Amino acid sequence: MGQDLSPVDLINVQQFAQRVMNLSEYRKNLYEYLVTKMNDIAPNLTSLIGEMVGARLISHAGSLSNLAKCPASTLQILGAEKALFRALKTRGNTPKYGLIFHSSFIGRASTKNKGRMARYLANKCSIASRIDCYSDMSSSIFGEKLREQVEERLDFYDKGVAPRKNLDVMKAAIEEGMTNTVSEEGKDKEKENGDTTAKKSKKKKSKSEADGDAMDLDKPANTAAAEEGTEKKKKKKKHKLEEPQDQEMAANVDGEQDETPKKKKKKNRDAAESVEPKTATEGKKKKKKSKTEADD
Repeated sequence: MGQDLSPVDLINVQQFAQRVMNLSEYRKNLYEYLVTKMNDIAPNLTSLIGEMVGARLISHAGSLSNLAKCPASTLQILGAEKALFRALKTRGNTPKYGLIFHSSFIGRASTKNKGRMARYLANKCSIASRIDCYSDMSSSIFGEKLREQVEERLDFYDKGVAPRKNLDVMKAAIEEGMTNTVSEEGKDKEKENGDTTAKKSKKKKSKSEADGDAMDLDKPANTAAAEEGTEKKKKKKKHKLEEPQDQEMAANVDGEQDETPKKKKKKNRDAAESVEPKTATEGKKKKKKSKTEADD
C-alpha cells in the first residue's frame, strides 16, 4: 500500500509536524496572555461574555473607552456594519447581532429569542464596559451579577421564571464589593503588621546576635577585670583586717612609751633624792675642812 517515504520527504514531514507543535504552543501562550490581560483591563466584561468575545469587541471599537461610549444598540451590531448599510440601502431587515453572536448565550437561546437575547446581552455588556472603564476598583463582582441576570433571562424565555430586578442585583453587588474591600484592607493591614513585626524580630535578633558577639569578644577582658576586682577586694579585706591589728599594736606601743617615761621620771626623782642628801653631807664636810684649814 503506497510508496515508502524517502529521507527528504521524512525530513519535510518532521519539520511540518514541528511547526504545527510550535504553533499550538504559541496559541496557548497567546491565550494565556489574553486571559491575564483581559482580567486586568476589563474583568467585568470578561466575566460576563468571555475573554475572546470581549477582546474582539474592544479591538473593533478601538479601545475600552470607545466601547464604553457606545450605546447598547451600536454594541449589538458591532462587526455587522456591511450588513447594516446594505439593509439600509435596500430597505431590508437590519442585522440583529454582530460579534455578540459568538457568545454562548445567543447560541443557547432559541431561534425566536435570539434577537431579544442579543439586545439584552448588549445592554449588559455596555454596563460592564462602563464599569470597567470608569471605576477605580477593579473587581469582577458586577460582571458576575450581570451574568446571573443573563442566565435568569434565558430561563425566563425558556421556562417563564421571573427574573430579579436590576436594582436588587446591583445593591447586592455593591454590598459584596464593600465587604471584599474591607476584607482586602484588613488583609493588607495584617500583612503590613506581619512585615513590621518580622522586621522588628529580625532587628532584635541581629541586635542580640551582635550583643552576643560583643559579649564573646569582651569575655576575656571581663574575666580579667573580674579577677582584678576580686584581687582588689581581697586586698581591701586584708587591709581592713590588718588596720585594727595595727591600731592595737600602735596603742600598745604608745602605752608602753607612756609607761616608760613615767618610770624614767620616777627613777630620776629617786636618783635626785638620793643625790641631794649626799651633796648636803659633802657640803658640810667641805665646810668643816675649810674651817679647819682656816684655823690652822
